[in-house]
Amino acid sequence: MNILYISNHLNVGGITSYLLSLATGMQKRGHNVYIASSAGDGLARFIEEGIIYVPIPIRTKQEASPKIILSMFKLSALIKKNKIDIVHSNTRTTQVLGCLLSRFCKVPHISTCHGFFKKRFFRKVFPCWGQKVIAISEPVKEHLSGDFKVDAKNIVVIHNGIDVDKFKSQNVKCKTEIKKAFGLGDGSVIGIVARLSDVKGHIYLIQAMRDVLDKIPNAQLLIVGEGKMKEELVKLVKSLDIGKSVFFIPEVNDTKDVLSVMDLFVMPSLKEGLGLALMEAMASGLCVIATAVGGIKSLIQDGYNGLLVRPKDAQQLSEAISALLRDGQKREYLGRNAQNFIRQNFPLEKMVRETEEAYLECLGVKY
Repeated sequence: MNILYISNHLNVGGITSYLLSLATGMQKRGHNVYIASSAGDGLARFIEEGIIYVPIPIRTKQEASPKIILSMFKLSALIKKNKIDIVHSNTRTTQVLGCLLSRFCKVPHISTCHGFFKKRFFRKVFPCWGQKVIAISEPVKEHLSGDFKVDAKNIVVIHNGIDVDKFKSQNVKCKTEIKKAFGLGDGSVIGIVARLSDVKGHIYLIQAMRDVLDKIPNAQLLIVGEGKMKEELVKLVKSLDIGKSVFFIPEVNDTKDVLSVMDLFVMPSLKEGLGLALMEAMASGLCVIATAVGGIKSLIQDGYNGLLVRPKDAQQLSEAISALLRDGQKREYLGRNAQNFIRQNFPLEKMVRETEEAYLECLGVKY
């Protein structure tokens, strides 16, 4: 097959990681893969893997933007010239673009829903989901069918896949050097990797950290990511007088290094489709704490491969963090089970194979 992926950008984040894994996986299965976007920090990794990159002016959140029309004209020519079989979109504006390409170029369009959408007017009037919609978890499927009336038979649940071997533990020397590079001290490290958005719950983690430090003074919080809440979060840290124990670093191209220095990973989301960063932390063998929301509940079995806490409950979160930092054996037990759980249930090859089957079904090919 000739497959065209479209995304607004290739900056560091969950969608970019998903696309890189999927594109390289499809290429290994013998397909020709193209990625169209407005570039980004992660572009070099696609080029290194031999993925054909097509620049388009799609960096917009407006569903009626002229950038979508300009992108459509450029990609229409590409589709005809390279006989593209499938167009796969990954964001709202690229869904609109994919719908237009499907209509004018007569190619199947499939989209992936990576989370939860607000019920806006244009989404209802112009759904643009495609012939099939990939939902990354059962809660996302329920959201699509319940809130947007997407026909359940057109939705296929395909969980994100993780390359567990990529996240094998590094040696102690490497960890020590990475810690120094991030400005971290010798104390235990609690970490989160997520965009700085209110839905990710950073506020509650920072509030919890204030109580954790009263019990474990040398604990450190490493916050990895960028976003519109950065200034607000920095102010909160200062107001709680914990600035010496909280470290902000920008998004990173590869999460392996930052995960390697953490003793505990926390994901206090208010909503979460599945949680790719959480899955990567589990694949690393890290002990994890997360809120019992969305797709997270399908990842964590409380007390077996991680701990679940209530959303927006800084007190319960601080108690869980403190208890685990004091109990190395429990952390090791939960982390080992987490790694095995991801290896057994969310292998990268499974995601690629199931997505390939969805493509073939769109094309009317038996597999």
